[in-house]
Amino acid sequence: MQLVVILTIVSYALGTFPSATLIARANGVDISTFGSGNPGASNVTRALGWRKGVWVYVFDALKGAMATGLALGLDGRALAYWCGIVAVIGHMFPAWRKMRGGKGAATGSGLLIVLNPFVVPVCLILWWLTARITGKAVFGTLAAVAVVPVGLLVMDRPLWEFGAVFAISALIMAKHWRNFARLIKREEPTMSQVKAP
Repeated sequence: MQLVVILTIVSYALGTFPSATLIARANGVDISTFGSGNPGASNVTRALGWRKGVWVYVFDALKGAMATGLALGLDGRALAYWCGIVAVIGHMFPAWRKMRGGKGAATGSGLLIVLNPFVVPVCLILWWLTARITGKAVFGTLAAVAVVPVGLLVMDRPLWEFGAVFAISALIMAKHWRNFARLIKREEPTMSQVKAP
């Protein structure tokens, strides 16, 4: 029990690391006042170009991967999923930022990199293609999230892992509610509105 508590605290702390805020600030941008105001890879891409957006993705994914990998090495897959979810929650609701964090997709992909690595390249390719075709990052996220259960099915993962993935996916989709509202109003910014890297 003590191990679970310690790893939960560590995972949340990892999740709160402000990757997007720091990278944007280092390049003279307050990401909270740009575009959607979301401290994530998509909004940084709109503000500063693809290269900076990729760096934000890498650091955000690393948060989820570190929390998941640490738990996996110490206990097993069940605790690893739990810690990965906690890292996503830390990214979404960082105490230092009045609970106003990112959407969790990149951090959630870090969990998958550790526990289901073969799914991740498919998700990334699908995200890229969908976002490019539709011009909307949120559609790319929807497509990537939708394909994860298919990957688990192909790899014949146990049923409880589907439940864990569903919980992560539900969190990520719930955090995108403002994007869906903007889509209805036709106010969602496009990925074409990016600066050159």
